Amino acid sequence: MSLLGSRIRFRNFGQGTLHCHRCGGDRVYRRCTGRRWIHVLYIPLIPLDRIAEHVQCKTCGTRYRTEVLCMPTAAQMQATLPAGSVAAVTTMLRAGDADSGLARSRAIDVVRASGRSDYDDAALTADLAAAGATGPDISGQLATLACQLVMPAQEWFLADAVRVGLADGPLSEAEREAVQQIAVHLGMTAAQAHGVICLTEESAAAG
Repeated sequence: MSLLGSRIRFRNFGQGTLHCHRCGGDRVYRRCTGRRWIHVLYIPLIPLDRIAEHVQCKTCGTRYRTEVLCMPTAAQMQATLPAGSVAAVTTMLRAGDADSGLARSRAIDVVRASGRSDYDDAALTADLAAAGATGPDISGQLATLACQLVMPAQEWFLADAVRVGLADGPLSEAEREAVQQIAVHLGMTAAQAHGVICLTEESAAAG
C-alpha cells in the first residue's frame, strides 16, 4: 500500500446541458474545478497545482474545456432555424406589404418548412406585432443561425426570404435593403446577396 502520493480532488459547482460529442447527443454536465494534493494515507495534506475549470458529461464521464458550452445543443439548433426564419420573413413583410395575402402565405410556408408545422396566419400576425414593438433588430436570431449554416445553406435561406418579397410582385428598394440586411447578419457579402437576389428573380420569372 502506498503511504505517500498525489491525488486530484474535484469540486462541483453547477450543472447544465451540453452536446456531448462522445455520447452523440444532449447530456447533463457538471461544472468542475480541481486541485492536485500530496496525500498521506489518502488524506490530502499539501496543495499543489490547480486543475483548470472544465465540464464533465454526467453520462459518459468525458471532460471538456468550458469552451464547449459555446456550441449549441441539439435542442438549441432545432429551435434556431425556426426563430431565424421568423426573423427573416417578418423583416421582408415589414419592408414590403405586410397585408399581402400572397406574401403572407409564402412567409408561413417558409416558417413551416423550417420546423414549425403548426405556424399559421395568427402566429405570423403576432410575430409582426412583436417585431413592430421591439424594432427591426434581428441580429441575435440570425447571428446564432449563421453559426450553424454553411454555404450554400446560407444562400438557400436568403433565397427563401427573397421569395417572400417576390410573392406579390417585383422587389421594392426597401425589400432589397431588407435582403441585404438579412445577408449581413448571416455573414454574407453584399455581392453574395446581390447574386442570390438576381438568381431568385430569374427563377421566379422563368416559373
